Amino acid sequence: MDVWDLGKLALIVATPTLLGAVVVFAPKWCGAIADRWEAARPKPPQPLGPPIEQLAADLRRLLRLHSELTASAHLAMRAHRLWAVEAAIGTRAIEAARALGLAHPEIAAEQTLTRRQLHDLLMSLAAAGLVLPAKVGPFTSDGRI
Repeated sequence: MDVWDLGKLALIVATPTLLGAVVVFAPKWCGAIADRWEAARPKPPQPLGPPIEQLAADLRRLLRLHSELTASAHLAMRAHRLWAVEAAIGTRAIEAARALGLAHPEIAAEQTLTRRQLHDLLMSLAAAGLVLPAKVGPFTSDGRI
C-alpha cells in the first residue's frame, strides 16, 4: 500500500466526521458572519420618542379630557384626576418640545410642571405650529390659546 492509497483511505474515513462538523457548526459560523456584517453597516438615525403627530394627538386628547373633568367631576375626585391629567399633559408637552427643538423646563422624573410652566410651554408649542384645541381650560387667563 503506497502513500496515495493511504491518503484515499484517510479521506474516506474522515469525510463523514468532517461533513457532520460542517452541519453542526455552519449555522454558528453563518450567524457570526451575519452579525459582523450587520455591525459594520451604518445604522440610520432613530427617533428619540414617538412621532410628533402622535404627540399632538395625545396632547389634544388630554386637553379635552382636562376640560371635561373641570366641568363635570365631583370636587374630591376632580382634584386627583386633574393632577394626573396635568402631569400627563406636561410629560407629552415636554416630549413635543424636544421633538420640535423648543426650549422647555428640565424636570426630574418625579416632578411635575407648575401651571405657569405648563401654560408657557403650551403657548410656545402653539406658536411653533403644533395644533392644539382653542380652549385649554385654566392654563390661560381666558381659556384660549
